[in-house]
Amino acid sequence: MLKTLVALVVCGAVMIQLRSEVNAEDKKAPETSSALNYKVKTLEGKEVELDKFKGKVVVVVNVASKCGLTPQYKALQELHEKYEEKGVAVLGFPCNQFGKQEPGTPAEIAEFCETNYKVTFPLFEKIEVNGEGASDFYKHLTSVDAQPKGSGKISWNFEKFIIGRKGEVVARFSPQTAPDDKEFLAAIEKELSAK
Repeated sequence: MLKTLVALVVCGAVMIQLRSEVNAEDKKAPETSSALNYKVKTLEGKEVELDKFKGKVVVVVNVASKCGLTPQYKALQELHEKYEEKGVAVLGFPCNQFGKQEPGTPAEIAEFCETNYKVTFPLFEKIEVNGEGASDFYKHLTSVDAQPKGSGKISWNFEKFIIGRKGEVVARFSPQTAPDDKEFLAAIEKELSAK
């Protein structure tokens, strides 16, 4: 009887220790993973690992061809031309979730961007950026409390993220923030100067 009682006490002590270790594991802060640890497809359907952009300052924008903000393509292209050699990569992700303003096929999207805005920065396949069907890449982007906009759903076409050289989301700007906005450019310049 005494042996059984001792065994129960020892077993209980072991269970308490294990439970506290499991709870401590649960309370650990989640590891921050790089925003570039994802694979995406180009408009042509070619798979690309985003970590190929690590070491660059990456500007990510959900784009659309039939939006009031579509003329931002011009400023995005200018940003690309001005900063590409300095280490900036502009990436466009067509999305049809806002007012169905990107209904085109990949070929139509490419032709529209080339014809109207002479876009040469990379464009990727049409994706969803909100909800259950959102791409894992955008689920990661929207989970980060990046200022000045903060975390949460994408509000409309042409919302902008800046990813720093180490792969972390460092800033997020509203759709109405133009690609040549002083605050936006200052955030890019700050990341370019970081080592």
